[in-house]
Amino acid sequence: MVVEKIFGGWEASYEALPIWMEAMCHKEPSAVVHFETMPSYQGDDLVGDIRVLHRVFWSYYPCIRAFRHCKPIVQVDGTHLYGKYKGCLLVAVSQDGNNNIVPIVFAIVEGETSDAWHFFLSNLRQHVVTRDGVGLISDRHESINATLERSNGAWSPPRAFHMFCIRHIESNFLRKFKAPYLQKLVVNIGYSRTVQEYEVRYQRLREHGEAYTNWLNRISHEQYALAFDGGYRWGHMTTNLVECINSVLKGARNLPITALVKATFYRVNELFTRKRAEAEARINAGHMFSDIVTSKLHANQLASGNIQVSCFDRQNEVFEVREMPSGLEFVVDLRGLRCDCGEFQVDRIPCRHVFACCANQRLDWQLYVHDVYKMDQVRRVYRARFRPLDG
Repeated sequence: MVVEKIFGGWEASYEALPIWMEAMCHKEPSAVVHFETMPSYQGDDLVGDIRVLHRVFWSYYPCIRAFRHCKPIVQVDGTHLYGKYKGCLLVAVSQDGNNNIVPIVFAIVEGETSDAWHFFLSNLRQHVVTRDGVGLISDRHESINATLERSNGAWSPPRAFHMFCIRHIESNFLRKFKAPYLQKLVVNIGYSRTVQEYEVRYQRLREHGEAYTNWLNRISHEQYALAFDGGYRWGHMTTNLVECINSVLKGARNLPITALVKATFYRVNELFTRKRAEAEARINAGHMFSDIVTSKLHANQLASGNIQVSCFDRQNEVFEVREMPSGLEFVVDLRGLRCDCGEFQVDRIPCRHVFACCANQRLDWQLYVHDVYKMDQVRRVYRARFRPLDG
């Protein structure tokens, strides 16, 4: 009763939603809103002049624009609504170069069905995630897999690369085998940055029983292991980003539908305003790179002091380095942006071996930091502003 008194009645809220969406689109014509409705029935009789909401997809223009300057990764997940009328809120998020979560689209659907995910992912691809070479991270929900198979290549290589959340694989493994002592090993297999690391951990799991590795073999290793993902995960192994957004909206998921949609507008607006100010402050302070990169670069710079560049091919920008005192050797290919340690191609940030090569050859290490980590690029994520709706 209190919720209804503050936010309006549940039925009235459904009636108000198209009006609010229309007003929002009038203020910001570049926003995207897509409704699907169903016929209305009284008993078995069709009510000819009334249709009811089935699904709605929406994305605000600042979010659409923001994705152009984010890492080319998208995490998707769904969460249940708890109000008078049930359903699911589907969300897609990305991440900027300073590890901030960037919500990009929302949808309210009847549940995590194949048709609902098709509605969500096809609109996401058509209106927001329009570039190719994108990594899509999700759980292993059968409806998502079915949707991607019927997407006519929109979510398939080379346009997109679908990968699984390692925590969901861990959960599926535990449900199948009831072997909690092997959970961490399964997760570590996924986090392996090199093929050698992967093989060592994989064989360790196999020693516990071939049933475990046979189960894992049913999943393409490109979809769960860093060593094989081609760098399209950008080091993201879970769907934690979207789950964080779900937790932010937790208090709104039991509200009438228009109040929920408004909550996404005002909370994302507040997020963009705050992150824009933070980026501006960092640029004004003379910082070229994001906080995350600065701390990582400093650590790698210090570690590079114990690395010897034993031989090199300067013309092709290929180097051999040796860590001391362990004697471990790695090949660094600056032109190909690769290092045998796996860290360089996963993060797109110079690893300690790259730093050693740059110092040895007097090369500028900044050339090997991906543009997404530059503060000017982070600022562009939040450049577009939400337009006030009142008045």
